[in-house]
Amino acid sequence: MRNQIQLITYADRLGGTLAGTTEVVREVFGPALGGVHLLPFFTPFDGADAGFDPVDHTQVDPRLGSWDDVRALSETHDTVVDVIVNHVSSSSAEFQDVLARGDESPYASMFLTFDAVFPDGATEEQLAAIYRPRPGLPFVPVTMGGKRRLAWVTFTPQQMDIDVHSEPGAAYLESVLQALAGANVSLVRLDAVGYAIKKAGGTCFMTPETFEFIDAFSTRARELGLEVLVEVHSYYKRQVEIAAKVDRVYDFALPPLVLHAFYSGDPAPLAAWLDIRPANAVTVLDTHDGIGVIDVGASDEPGGGPGLLAPAQINALVEGIHEHTRGQSRLATGAVASNLDIYQVNATFHAALGSDAARSLAARCIQFFTPGIPQVYYVGALLGENDMDLLARTQVGRDINRHYYTRAEIDETVQTPAVAALLALMRFRNEHPAFDGAAAHSVAGSVLTIAWTNGEHGARMDCDVATAVVTLTWTAGGGEKTTHDLLAAPPVA
Repeated sequence: MRNQIQLITYADRLGGTLAGTTEVVREVFGPALGGVHLLPFFTPFDGADAGFDPVDHTQVDPRLGSWDDVRALSETHDTVVDVIVNHVSSSSAEFQDVLARGDESPYASMFLTFDAVFPDGATEEQLAAIYRPRPGLPFVPVTMGGKRRLAWVTFTPQQMDIDVHSEPGAAYLESVLQALAGANVSLVRLDAVGYAIKKAGGTCFMTPETFEFIDAFSTRARELGLEVLVEVHSYYKRQVEIAAKVDRVYDFALPPLVLHAFYSGDPAPLAAWLDIRPANAVTVLDTHDGIGVIDVGASDEPGGGPGLLAPAQINALVEGIHEHTRGQSRLATGAVASNLDIYQVNATFHAALGSDAARSLAARCIQFFTPGIPQVYYVGALLGENDMDLLARTQVGRDINRHYYTRAEIDETVQTPAVAALLALMRFRNEHPAFDGAAAHSVAGSVLTIAWTNGEHGARMDCDVATAVVTLTWTAGGGEKTTHDLLAAPPVA
C-alpha cells in the first residue's frame, strides 16, 4: 500500500454511487489522495447498520454499481474494502434457511447459538465475563425449524454471529475474500474480528484463539494478494500486540490523545504514545463511528494496567467534546441515541475542536506527521459540522457524523479557505519525499515537534497545542521554506 493519504467514505454519502465517488475522488481531491476505503457497498448498503449487516457480502448493491466500478477505482487508487468477519444479516439466505429448517439446514452450524458455546449451560459469572460493545447480553430469541433458540448477536438483533470455524462459515468467508481479490482490492479491513471467536469461560473478545484465527485468516488473504488491516477498539497494549502479527492496525488512540492535548494544552500523553505505538498503523482522527475512549483507558481485565489517560482525564475529555460541540454530542451519544456503543462519543472531529479551522488544521498536521498511513474520513476531509437534521430524522447517534453530500455542496465546500488549506496539506503529505524517511519527536512545554528526514530532504512540524499555532519547515528546491499559518500559507512540496 502506497505511503499516501487515504479517504474513507460511504459511496452513497459522497458521490451517490461507486462511479460518482470515483469521480469525486479524481476530480475534487486529485493528488490529495492515494487510496480510498469504500465502506460497505454490499447488498444491502442501507440495512440495519449502514452496510455492516450484509445479506450477500459477495455482491455489490446494484443501486450503487458493480464490481466493475470497484475495479475502475482500483486503476488509479489503492482500494480498501471491509470483510465483515463476525456476522451476516438476519435476512441472508443462509440464516433464513436455518430459521425454516433448523438442524436440517446445511447452514445450521454456520450460526452461533447459546448452547453451541455453552452446551452445559452457563453460570452468572461466565455470562458476566462476556465482553460486548453494547449494553446487555449478546443473545436474541429466534425460532429455528420450530425450535426456540438463543442466537448470538454481538451488535444488533439483525446481525447474526457466525461460527468462523464451521465448514459453511469458513466457506462463506473464503467466498468473500475471493470476490474482493477478483475486484483488484489492495487491502481488506477485518471488521469486528476481535469478537469472532467465542469460548466458554472467557471474555469472547481478543482471546488467544482470536489471535490464532486472525493469523490464519490474514495468511489466506495474503495468499490472494490482499494486505490486511485489523480493526479493533481495545486496550492500547492489545493494539501493539496485534500489530506484530498483521500488515496494519488502526491507531485509534490518536484521536482522543490529540483532543486531550488541545483541551488541556499538554502534549505529554500524546508524546508518550508516540514513544511506543506501532509504526505499521493507519492513523485516524475520525471514522464512520464515534470518537473512541476505550483505546486510551485502563485495561478491563483482572490485574490489567493503566491507560494512556487517567480516569479523570478521560472524563474531562468526554465533557470537553460535549462542551466544544455546544452539547450536540450529548444528543448523539449513549442511551439517548439508538445503535449506541459504550465506548464512543459521537460528533464530527471538526465540531469536537469547536469548529475552529486553525485547530482542525493543526490536528491534521499532527496526524499527517505521525508515522503510518493517514486515513481521513470524508466528513473530516470537508471539515463537516454535526448533521443535527439527519440525527433528528434517524435517531441514530452516529448519523451526526454521516452527512449526505451533494456534488454541488462538495464543489462549494472545497472552495472555502479552510478546506482548500486542508487539501493543500494533504497534497504536501503525499508529495514531499521526507515522509518516506524516518521520524523523530520531542516535547518542550506545550509544543510537540515531529521531524522527518530522508537523506537531503526534511520536514518538521512544531505544534503548540495550547494555542494551535503550527510552524512547518521543509526542504524545497535546494533550500528551506517555512510557514507559520496553515490557513493563509499552506505548504507546497
